[in-house]
Amino acid sequence: MTAIKHALQRDIFTPNDERLLSIVNVCKAGKKKKNCFLCATVTTERPVQVRVVKVKKSDKGDFYKRQMAWELRDLAEVDAKDASKENPEFDLHFEKVYRWVASSTAEKNSFISCIWKLNQRYLRKKVEFVNVSSQLLEESVPSGESQSVAGGDEDALDDYQELNAREEQDIEGMMEVCEYAISNAEAFAEKLSRELQVLDGANIQSIMASEKQVNILMQLLDEALSEVDTIEGKLSSYEEMLQSVKEQMDQISQSNRLIQISNTNNGKLLDEIQFLVNYMDLSKGHIRALQDGDLSSPKGIEACINASEALLQCMNVALRPGHEKLMAVKQQQHLFTELRDTFARRLTNHLNNVFVHQGHDQSSTLSQHTAELTLPKHSPLHRDLLRYAKLMEWLKNTQREKYDGLSRTYVDYMTRLYEREIKDFFEVAKIKMAGTTKEGKGNKFATLPRKESALKQETESLHGSSGKLTGSTSSLNKLAVQGSSSRRSQSSSLLDMGNMSASDLDVADRTKFDKIFEQVLSELEPLCLAEQDFISKFFKLQQHPTLAQGEVESDGGVPSRQPPAGEHRHSMSLTEKDMVRLMMNKIFQSIETELNSLIALGDKIDSFHSLYMLVKMSHHVWTAQNVDPASYLSTTLGNVLVTVKRNFDKCISGQIRQMEEVKISKKSKVGILPFVTGFEEFAELAETIFRNAERRGDLDKAYVKLIRAVFMNVEKVANESQKTPRDVVMMENFHHIFSTQSRLKISCLETERREAKHKYTDHLQSYVINSLGQPLEKLNHFFEGVEARVAQGVREEEVSYQLAFNKQELRKVIKEYPGKEVKKGLDNLYKKVDKHLCEEESLLQVVWHSMQDEFIRQYKHFEGLIGRCYPGSGITMEFTIGDMLEYFSSIAQSH
Repeated sequence: MTAIKHALQRDIFTPNDERLLSIVNVCKAGKKKKNCFLCATVTTERPVQVRVVKVKKSDKGDFYKRQMAWELRDLAEVDAKDASKENPEFDLHFEKVYRWVASSTAEKNSFISCIWKLNQRYLRKKVEFVNVSSQLLEESVPSGESQSVAGGDEDALDDYQELNAREEQDIEGMMEVCEYAISNAEAFAEKLSRELQVLDGANIQSIMASEKQVNILMQLLDEALSEVDTIEGKLSSYEEMLQSVKEQMDQISQSNRLIQISNTNNGKLLDEIQFLVNYMDLSKGHIRALQDGDLSSPKGIEACINASEALLQCMNVALRPGHEKLMAVKQQQHLFTELRDTFARRLTNHLNNVFVHQGHDQSSTLSQHTAELTLPKHSPLHRDLLRYAKLMEWLKNTQREKYDGLSRTYVDYMTRLYEREIKDFFEVAKIKMAGTTKEGKGNKFATLPRKESALKQETESLHGSSGKLTGSTSSLNKLAVQGSSSRRSQSSSLLDMGNMSASDLDVADRTKFDKIFEQVLSELEPLCLAEQDFISKFFKLQQHPTLAQGEVESDGGVPSRQPPAGEHRHSMSLTEKDMVRLMMNKIFQSIETELNSLIALGDKIDSFHSLYMLVKMSHHVWTAQNVDPASYLSTTLGNVLVTVKRNFDKCISGQIRQMEEVKISKKSKVGILPFVTGFEEFAELAETIFRNAERRGDLDKAYVKLIRAVFMNVEKVANESQKTPRDVVMMENFHHIFSTQSRLKISCLETERREAKHKYTDHLQSYVINSLGQPLEKLNHFFEGVEARVAQGVREEEVSYQLAFNKQELRKVIKEYPGKEVKKGLDNLYKKVDKHLCEEESLLQVVWHSMQDEFIRQYKHFEGLIGRCYPGSGITMEFTIGDMLEYFSSIAQSH
């Protein structure tokens, strides 16, 4: 850029008596990139003219030419577009707006800075600057920094100072008096020197004339000094008089200080007494509430809460040094300890009774839910117990052993209660789930050997004989397996799906199972969340960090202290988060076992139930983790999800194993294999189940495993087929696979879809070519021999001289295939193809059309060989392409 600047100064601006100050490489915004330069210049003659000049490189040579110029005074506004971000675009508003894009932001900023300084110097801030950083608009440059308008020319601008009007008039007057000043500068300088000497002499005479005035001023100063001495003498006498007053005031001050110390001591003593009275005194009403307060009524509970908080505040007061030696303080502390122990015993006994009483009430409502797939709600119990939450917090802070004992009592009681409820709930779910296998099964499936009532009675007898879950679960599983074994195997497979005629009934069963499983999870989720929320609130396990031992300030501004370190030994060893998890694991220890048992039962009834369970369980795990990733519900459902995923993988492996074990009949044609149609129905079912599911990736992996197994076993069956040609088995089945994937649009199987299409096309072509060799077998063999001779090096026009391939032999072969024989052979071929193909896939017309195209291609190939190898012989086929088209059409219509 420096070289260009020097070149422009030398070639364009120096001849015009102009000086180049700044330059920027630009192009017009929004148009084709045609670069040019914008230059800021000033004239070297007075008055100074400031311009913005556009310079462009000439099209004819490697030199620059001046294209356009604007006066700076015509510039109305400079718009830098953005003051905070780097943006090379800027606008100059002359008679119209010119939009430019600089080659770099730095060049743009330098050019705008130069325009601003020229505006400050010559136009008195006439131009308006918009969206320009304030750093560029600084009028003064800091000392010691080398800043320039453009390339070092700012120093030249700073050295020059424009003459004001007065100076211009004086110089013009002097030059009029001394007309020779311009022609004879030395004479003009000598005259100015003489006049300067005259002025210096006049100044010296003026100074000497002022000496008299200086003497008068010195005399006045002497008189002022004498007055100062007089005043100082008077001040000394006044100081002596005040000395005696000062001594008297010191004595008074000493007396006042002693009085103030006495008052201060009295005030401190009063503060200490007031402190003990205010913070170590418990009202009689609070004492009565702690000793005999009613813990069953809302008012009594509120009074006990207030009294316990007041007691805790009194016990936690941070005593000052020496207070503990006072007898009154010791008596109050002993009283507080007795009240604390008495109230803690009363509260513990009452809450134990509340647990037992509420348990009896809750057990009485269990019978209402046994026939329905619902869990009893514990909100009334939680609501009643939450009234004691603040008292539990008090007990936690004062009597940790009793607090832990209550926690264990509650957990033991709730464990037994929830175990009964969950056991009954899952029994109902298993009965309904097993019932899905018998409802709606008419002539297709056999019904379960027992009615639902009998099944329920056996389930209830199992409850009475054993408190464990395993006995009832295994009995139900046996019943479900027994019922499903009375018909064909209930565990679905791709082979079964391909052969089922009552698939609508299976879909109905699966939909009902899906609803039952969803209802089970929907009932468990609010139950666990409500219980965990209650435990956190009632036992005050809010997962807050434990405060360090020492003095803290309570809400009321009362100084308090933490309990001794021994009272926190439990909270230090176990965090509150761990305590909530342990309590929930104990209370709901049967949920995971029952869920796994239910999942096993559903998987035995129908292995495809694992698809429904995987989607539902994944959704509930995702929901639980969004609410609280560390909650008991999230952890438990996550563990069960692993089991469901394992069953899903086992289901897929089972389908693949059944594909490998498939056997085909040796006496009938193969057609569409059952596991191929089974995969189609599996994909349709899976796409319905997994629509918008969170675990779509698991299904995609299963798809890939299944389709690869389908591909492998289709080829295996095709190789083993004796009745149906291998190409037909491959063509029909891969066409079906391709059609299924194209219809369902499964994105993860796009590669397999293209592979299926490729295999279908290849085997269709192979079957057509192999079949077409039969109608013109001798003609095919003859021309294969001709091509073999050409391949061995015999020239095409010399083939006719070969004994086995001369013109007579060719005519003899052609005569064996008149149009009537060709049509007869094609008719036999159509019948044979019809026997090979199955009706389900409807590929007969596709194959026949492909054979027509291949036959025409062979016909043209034979005619081409005749024309090249037997030129001028006039030998032609006994039938034409038109005849062939008519043969193919009439044969297709006749059948």
